[in-house]
Amino acid sequence: MASPVQAYLERLYGKYAGLNEGTVATYIPELAKADPQWFGICLATIDGQIYEVGDTRQPFTIQSISKPFVYGLALEDVGHEAVRKKIGVEPSGDAFNSISLAPSTGRPLNPMINAGAIVASSLVAGRSAQDKLDRLLAMLSTYAGHPLTIDHDVYASEKTTGHRNRAIGHMLRNFGILADDPEAALDLYFQQCSVAVDCRDLSLMAATLANGGINPVTGERAVGDEVVTSMLSVMTTCGMYDYAGEWVYGVGMPAKSGVAGGIVAVLPGQLGIGVFSPRLDERGNSVRGLKVCKDLSTDFYLHCLRVPRSARSALRGQYPLSEVSSKRRRTEADRARLDTVGQRGRVYDLHGDLGFAAIEALIRTLVEAGDGLDFAIIDLKKVTLIEESDAEILCDLLLTFAASGKRVVFAHVDDHSRLMRRLDEQLSAQGQHAILLTFPDLDLAIEWCENRLLGASGPDRGQAPALSLSEHQICLGMSADAIAQLEASVERRRYDRGALIVRKGDAADQIYLLMSGEVSVTIDLPNARVKRLATMSPGMTFGEMAVVDRARRSADVRADTAVECCALSTAAFDRLGETHPAIKAAVLENLLRHVSRMVVRLNQEVATLAR
Repeated sequence: MASPVQAYLERLYGKYAGLNEGTVATYIPELAKADPQWFGICLATIDGQIYEVGDTRQPFTIQSISKPFVYGLALEDVGHEAVRKKIGVEPSGDAFNSISLAPSTGRPLNPMINAGAIVASSLVAGRSAQDKLDRLLAMLSTYAGHPLTIDHDVYASEKTTGHRNRAIGHMLRNFGILADDPEAALDLYFQQCSVAVDCRDLSLMAATLANGGINPVTGERAVGDEVVTSMLSVMTTCGMYDYAGEWVYGVGMPAKSGVAGGIVAVLPGQLGIGVFSPRLDERGNSVRGLKVCKDLSTDFYLHCLRVPRSARSALRGQYPLSEVSSKRRRTEADRARLDTVGQRGRVYDLHGDLGFAAIEALIRTLVEAGDGLDFAIIDLKKVTLIEESDAEILCDLLLTFAASGKRVVFAHVDDHSRLMRRLDEQLSAQGQHAILLTFPDLDLAIEWCENRLLGASGPDRGQAPALSLSEHQICLGMSADAIAQLEASVERRRYDRGALIVRKGDAADQIYLLMSGEVSVTIDLPNARVKRLATMSPGMTFGEMAVVDRARRSADVRADTAVECCALSTAAFDRLGETHPAIKAAVLENLLRHVSRMVVRLNQEVATLAR
């Protein structure tokens, strides 16, 4: 089945394939050989999906599109401070080949004009010219996801006709911006502009920036995420030269164009766009490329300054622990207690990317709860990103709550280990490591809070004496004689901690009455994961579906502690029905009452979660 995204790109291609405005660049003779009808559009998402139409595999040279990528390499090689001393970040409002230098210092205004790009090339680390070139090619290849090479015909043409760039280079040397003979920096610059790419390469290079510096297809990191911010900043303000203001106003994505006809555009966190068409306007930008990017931005609301949804929408819902519960089955007394005090604990279900505004909205919600809240569970399962910079304000939240005798608990933290490490470091520095409470899933976090609301640090781990059969809930309302008859029908069994009592797939031929200890019912999930369905304590029953359906067991039951059970076989239960039908009826009534209460509870939880 054809993707609607692919169909859209094909319509967009058809819309502009006949647009013949603009001319092919001729000031570099090799560029004049391009077919003016070449046209390709490629879109790459940050999860590695690629959509393409037209001449997306037609090689051409990267030209000025190389500038932000080499600028990023220079930032990594010598650091932001050293680069800023040599290259500014102010838009020039001039053409790409203008000699825009600060009058007093000779510093190029930004790295997107030729003067700034030549300086950036000079800052690439390497012991020799070949070392620098090898590093530069390796860097660009990581962005593209495969080895890139130089088009030597274009390189020779660039070098032969690059008189204006040579003049810029010597001016930079005169001001001391270039420390050495400018010819070495110029030669590397000519070579970087002559790297052969195609439209697909451009989309992946853009998607790598959109993905925080990691190539979404290969998984390789091309640049540090902190450098990506600087690269995208200058692409936004300076990437389209004297068209930069119009571009930000109408398209609104960090971008860079090249005189061979390429354009890259980046929507951070979402996708990268590559367009190729050699017909250029008077500013040196691809005519078709500008149209395509404008339509994409308008049709899909890709403008990076478009106002997002309210930060409060990051909070999908909040639920008191009186309405949602853990998989630990509670006694009727404990359940009644939680129905009362459960309002003092709440689950906050978050989703999406959480920036400062979303975190602030969450904190405000918690603060507004005031004295009515003792335990706040922040569920991160559906959160795709929390900035590490949010650790400081979250640290203050934990400290503030702890100072008032309250606790903030995090659930589903496995995908947010970097944030948790930052929180741990900040809290440990203040001697408050113990207040960071994290759980791999929501169920365990809820259970921990339930235990505290019930006034215990944890559940009874099976150390109390075993119940007598008369104390078990299955015997509710039964006479002493009836209990004695039932006692004669069961078999006392003991299991060590960790023992598998029921195995998935076994015959359902036993009902187990838990007399001491604890058991958990679990199922296996993909990737060697295990999900807990229930944890039970003395007085509860498991395997009870055997009295209704004699099918195979659907889950495992394992002893969490040393366990004692009364096992009632289905055969013995059937015999009991023949000899003492009233006892069988009483057992079934108690089982049905228990199941009914569980169903009512589950229905209440479903209604709560569906709000």
